[in-house]
Amino acid sequence: MLNKQFRIVILTIAIAFGNIYNTFCQKIDPTDWVNPFIGSTNFGTTNPGAIVPQGMVSVVPFNVSGSTDNKWDKDSRWWSTPYSWDNHYFTGYSHVNLSGVGCPELGVIILIPTTGPVSASNTDYGSLMSKQKASPGYYSNFLDKYSISTEVTASARVGLSKFKFPEGQSNILLDLGTGLTNESGASLRIVNNQEIEGWRMTGTFCYNDRTERPVYFVARFSKPATTFGAWKKMPKMKAEAAWSATSGEFKFYPEFQTQLSGDSIGAYLTFNTLKDEEILVKVAVSYVSIENARQNMDVEMPGFNFDETHAAAQKKWKETLSRISVKGGTDDQKTVFYTALYHMQIHPNIINDVNGQYPLMESYGVGEVKEGDRYTTFSLWDTYRNFHPLMSLIYPEQQLDMVRSMIAMHKESGWLPKWELNSTETHVMEGDPSIAVITDTYLRGLTDFDIESAYEAMYKSATTEGSNNKLRPDIDDYLEKGYIPYTKPFDNSVSHALEYYIADWNLAQIAKTLGRDSDYERFQKQSLRYKEYFDKEDFQMIRPRMADGSFYKDFDPKQGENFEPSPGFHEGNAYQYTFCVPHDILGLKKLLGGNKNFIRQLQTIFDEGHYDVANEPDIHYPWLFNYIKGEEWRTQTEVKQILDNHYLNQPGGIPGNDDCGTLSAWAVYSMMGFYPVCPGNMDYAIAQPVFDEVTIQLDQNFYSGKELIIRKKGTGKFIKKISKDSKNINSYFINHKELVSGGMLEIEK
Repeated sequence: MLNKQFRIVILTIAIAFGNIYNTFCQKIDPTDWVNPFIGSTNFGTTNPGAIVPQGMVSVVPFNVSGSTDNKWDKDSRWWSTPYSWDNHYFTGYSHVNLSGVGCPELGVIILIPTTGPVSASNTDYGSLMSKQKASPGYYSNFLDKYSISTEVTASARVGLSKFKFPEGQSNILLDLGTGLTNESGASLRIVNNQEIEGWRMTGTFCYNDRTERPVYFVARFSKPATTFGAWKKMPKMKAEAAWSATSGEFKFYPEFQTQLSGDSIGAYLTFNTLKDEEILVKVAVSYVSIENARQNMDVEMPGFNFDETHAAAQKKWKETLSRISVKGGTDDQKTVFYTALYHMQIHPNIINDVNGQYPLMESYGVGEVKEGDRYTTFSLWDTYRNFHPLMSLIYPEQQLDMVRSMIAMHKESGWLPKWELNSTETHVMEGDPSIAVITDTYLRGLTDFDIESAYEAMYKSATTEGSNNKLRPDIDDYLEKGYIPYTKPFDNSVSHALEYYIADWNLAQIAKTLGRDSDYERFQKQSLRYKEYFDKEDFQMIRPRMADGSFYKDFDPKQGENFEPSPGFHEGNAYQYTFCVPHDILGLKKLLGGNKNFIRQLQTIFDEGHYDVANEPDIHYPWLFNYIKGEEWRTQTEVKQILDNHYLNQPGGIPGNDDCGTLSAWAVYSMMGFYPVCPGNMDYAIAQPVFDEVTIQLDQNFYSGKELIIRKKGTGKFIKKISKDSKNINSYFINHKELVSGGMLEIEK
């Protein structure tokens, strides 16, 4: 009896410990803390599609076309994402997509399962969807109209879909007419009853011409089709319409295996399916050729094993996200943190095929990368500020490949990138941002790239006359006057110049490091001429200036709120740009009249609602209070308020466009308790971390330390003490070199 009771007690204890283990240990895998739906509304423009870290392919539910019942439609307004959480009408899975951007592009090669008669119009073949689920490398839903379950996963260059059909006639449609891009044109050939090949034109990002690029594909099916065919939208006839049954309609071409080209074209494969029968489809892509797309498929995904592909994607995400581990914090805070880190691993993405080939920058030629990867999707006006410094810290190997890609773009096209997409320059946004990225990377100790070629490229854009300068077309006045005058309505002149000052300051720092002393003095002096814009008498702010040296008369510092056009400023106003001189905050403090006025004016921006949490020019503002001794508590207050109110575990949980991971990078840094105020400056500002403990696994191929631990202790409201490896730090800043040596950074409240 006692033995039986003893066994029961032991069993009960074992079960209890098992429950405790499951409760506390089952989410050691950081992928469990990722919510891919975060940012899929509130104009965050992220999506829950299946992708691996920095993958060329992403398999994304496309639900922004085909139904008036949707809240958002891609053709009814400026719209820049293939998916919205607010919409429920599904028209298929697109296979090349962008995440967190502000302009429509890609969202093409759309695949959808249906039942019954084949239709080529997405207003007819689309379906309401339900039961959505997503995790890193996986997405699924249920198509109510057809009672079809769909699941998707991906490798780097191949998407894999699994469709579970009801009994009867089932179809899989490949639509090359629908897409998010504003570019049209496609071609396809049905190779046999299990394979389709072709290409789809993309381009005109932000409505800029000369950014066109075809994306090639091969689609392979796990089961032979019983019938197949193609379709094409016919032109609308005039007098002849009376004799035509297909004027302005889709025309079908059964059993058609010749190449078909046009704007609104597609193909279908039809099957006789049993109840719950599964058919899988692989779609491989390449920006070089159909042959390369087929090779990508054969190498990366020779079979149709969905579970194996999904497991491999999960493994890649686990390895990637495990560079950082956290303790403490709420479940929602962990989810916000790891989802932000996840969003940072989507762009820039690879563009080279498995054989190393990629499209050359600004041409239709083909290059080949011998080592590492070639990257694309450089939203540099956004990402130079925080994304790339964080990549250098956490993922230095990938950051080096990104910088090497940027330098290669200069060798191929003659210029460094500004906003590069699929080996084309879109010329979107301001400045000369590559300079800051390259300089910052080099100064952080990642020097294994061609710095001489990089310096040549940076020097070229900073000195070439405007008529021959693709990056700084308005440089002539900038060099002669020290500023860019306001000459026509909404010319963004101030924004241009402020970005050039930051770039030139970075160029000065790399010149100094390389021993080019005269260049250092020249560009350092040039970078400080932002003071030409400072109106000391009337507004004590940055203000547009005319060619004759006078200030713009009808100046309203509020004009530019909520993306309203503003004289001299792009996507912002004078409040959001006055402190946008992160390279000379102490100099700005003097211009403002000292510590007291600096704090008063900066705090007013937050208190009166002028701070834009979702835009880049003022993204560093919360951290500037650290420059004034005794006012550091304000940084801690503002950072906490932003995280608590704007970064949430819900579809609208990013405060605006993620800008290829820039807002996510701000969240990751801020939740860890430090931030790089200015790229090229190796000092981080410090605030309170959200978590009790953060551990960063340092890459010892690049850094001397094995791991950096950031530990928070105490129960006070504000920081009382900061120490590194038990040595007190009498500052609210710490150098990058200190962090990458590893050890313990302790922050006591």
